[in-house]
Amino acid sequence: MTGLDPLSNDRRQKNSWMRGSSPRMTTRERISCNLPVMAVEIPFRREFSFEYGRLEPVAPMIRRIVARNPSPFTFRGTGTYVVGNGDVAVIDPGPDLVEHVEALLAGLSGERVTDILITHTHRDHSPAAQALKTATGAPTYGFGPHAGGKRGDAAVEEGGDWDFVPDVTLKDGDQIAGNGWRFEAVHTPGHTSNHLCFALPDSGVLFSGDHVMGWSTSVVAPPDGDMAAYLASLDKLLHRRDAVYWPTHGPAITEPQQHVRAFIAHRREREAGILDCLRAGIGQIDAIVERLYVGLQPGLRRAAGRSVHAHLIDLVGRGIVESDGPLTLDIQYRLAGS
Repeated sequence: MTGLDPLSNDRRQKNSWMRGSSPRMTTRERISCNLPVMAVEIPFRREFSFEYGRLEPVAPMIRRIVARNPSPFTFRGTGTYVVGNGDVAVIDPGPDLVEHVEALLAGLSGERVTDILITHTHRDHSPAAQALKTATGAPTYGFGPHAGGKRGDAAVEEGGDWDFVPDVTLKDGDQIAGNGWRFEAVHTPGHTSNHLCFALPDSGVLFSGDHVMGWSTSVVAPPDGDMAAYLASLDKLLHRRDAVYWPTHGPAITEPQQHVRAFIAHRREREAGILDCLRAGIGQIDAIVERLYVGLQPGLRRAAGRSVHAHLIDLVGRGIVESDGPLTLDIQYRLAGS
């Protein structure tokens, strides 16, 4: 699942996710608070060539098949990755779509799935793990089950997969070795508390899940999403030496350091815009969204509110903002001491 910023603001942009490309838009073009305008330009990458139902090579030892589940939160669909040849690992089997699992298994005819890796438990990433495990006998790996909120809560984005429990629980730095490949688990909480990236340290590749994507920013939605953790996880990636990211949605990121720095700058400018709104006496989340996200599609408004909420929770935790009560979506927020 993905984010808000490249999707929101004019009719041409609104329809572009189904076509696989969209015009380049800077934050300056998209956001206004009737206050200082944001100017960070994220180098989004939306050129994405693929064929649904086909397992295709995308890099040495790496293949990808894209599920037919396009949406404003999944771009063209979930990209399931296969690493290795003969004995292979599968990353993010995807949504519970029979046609996707069948196409994946057909593409792997004559090969053996030895490991199933899950970046996080949103419903566009992990549900197909059960069908793949049943068909292959391969164990599943992940940080842990879904957390934050409870089953039945109204979903933001694609919603949580409450049924997935990994056979093998991974922590940061754990390794998984196979036939010609070796993964390192990189815990990157923020988008979800159980989000993992998977590095191939011998080749400089990082499978970045939804933590860092080329086509969009990620939604950070409390209670499971945590803005402070998300920013710390972005900073963590800056201290790594990965040469290319392969996100679960969209194309590869070939200049990851530049991309991550732009994401951090964008979040800090978003924070500055929220603080400017508070200085102007705009203290409710709905009103802040109205000012910060100009022309937002109605279907994305709730996710935008959750992202602003995550920033406000972080700002309260740092003593910069305070509220009139519990840190809910409908409470009034203000600058500390005002």
